[in-house]
Amino acid sequence: MKIIEEMSGNPSGLENNLTMCTGLKWRTGDRPPLCLFQAQRLLGQRRPRRSFFESVIRTLIIVCAALAMVLSSVSICDGHWLLAEGRLFGLWHFCTSSNQTGPHCLRDLSEARVPGLAVGMVLARSVGALAVVAAIFGLELLMVSQVCEDRHSRRKWALGCVLLLVSFALSSVGLLSFVILLRNQVTLTGFTLMFWCQFTASFLLFLNAISGLHVNSISQPWGQLREF
Repeated sequence: MKIIEEMSGNPSGLENNLTMCTGLKWRTGDRPPLCLFQAQRLLGQRRPRRSFFESVIRTLIIVCAALAMVLSSVSICDGHWLLAEGRLFGLWHFCTSSNQTGPHCLRDLSEARVPGLAVGMVLARSVGALAVVAAIFGLELLMVSQVCEDRHSRRKWALGCVLLLVSFALSSVGLLSFVILLRNQVTLTGFTLMFWCQFTASFLLFLNAISGLHVNSISQPWGQLREF
C-alpha cells in the first residue's frame, strides 16, 4: 500500500516505484501484486505534453474560426450584397432608392425583374445559413477537443475541421449562386461590405480547416500509451 500511495502522490517517480514493485517475489500461479496493476494504469494514463508552438497554433485556429463564423453570421443576416444602378440586391430584400422617396425595400424579389432571382435567392440564403450552422458545430468540437483532452480529442478536432470544410463549401455555393444570378448587374465596385465579409469568412473557414487537419496529422497523438 505504501508503494501505491507513493506512486499516486508522486507521478514523477513512477518508474522507480515500478522497479521496486517488479522486484517483489511471488510464486508461479499466484496473482501479481496490486501495485503492479496500479503502476500499469498510472503509466498508461500519462500523455505526452504538447509543445507551446502547437498550443498557440491550435488557439489561433479556434480564434480565426470564431471570427469567420461571426463575419458569416452578420453577412447572412444583413444580406445586402450588391449595389447596382441605384438598386440594392440582397438575400432577403430588394431595394430601390430615389431622391424624392428615399429607399424602398420589397420582400418579393420578383419585382427586381431578374429571371430566376426569387427562386435562386432561396438556395443562396439556405446554403449560407447551413454554412453558419456547420461552422458553429465545427467550432464547438474544436473547443471541446482542447478543453476536455482524452483519447478521442484528436478525432473531435479532425471532425471539427471537416465541419469547417463543409461550411466553406456551403458558403462558396451561396456566394457563387448570388454572383451567377446577378451576373448582368455585377461590378467589382458594386459589392457591398457585407459581401466581402462573407467572402473573407469563406476564405478563413477554408484556411483554418486545412491548417487544423495538417496540424492534427503531424502532431503526436495525445492519448498514446507508453510501452510498459
